[in-house]
Amino acid sequence: MTESRTETRTLYDTIGGAEKLRAMVDRFYDLMELEPEFAGIRAMHPPSTDGSRDKLYWFLTGWMGGPDLYQEQFGHPRLRARHLPFPVGSSERDQWLRAMAWAMEDVGIAEDLRLRLMQSFYQTADWMRNKAD
Repeated sequence: MTESRTETRTLYDTIGGAEKLRAMVDRFYDLMELEPEFAGIRAMHPPSTDGSRDKLYWFLTGWMGGPDLYQEQFGHPRLRARHLPFPVGSSERDQWLRAMAWAMEDVGIAEDLRLRLMQSFYQTADWMRNKAD
């Protein structure tokens, strides 16, 4: 009798690994810099977004089941604590989500995966709110 093994694919693998994830993160930040509708979240970042791009890429790599690049460098993400210095309300949450949805579409993430990711992103982005609207 042969034993069957099921291989589980991570979100990182499903999305297309490092290359696709990096493209998505870069497109997200490009949109933030180019589109006036994202001015609120762009203002929360330093003049150069290079470090922010890397940190989001490293974080999402581990969060999606790839290498734990962020934790290796910075320890536990402590997302809410790291974002407390920035006023995050519904407007900022919605800008972040819109930019990410747009970035995923632009780099060709399949619609079913985009919907799945947006559900998770919404939960996290909503939890990050720290100011009344």
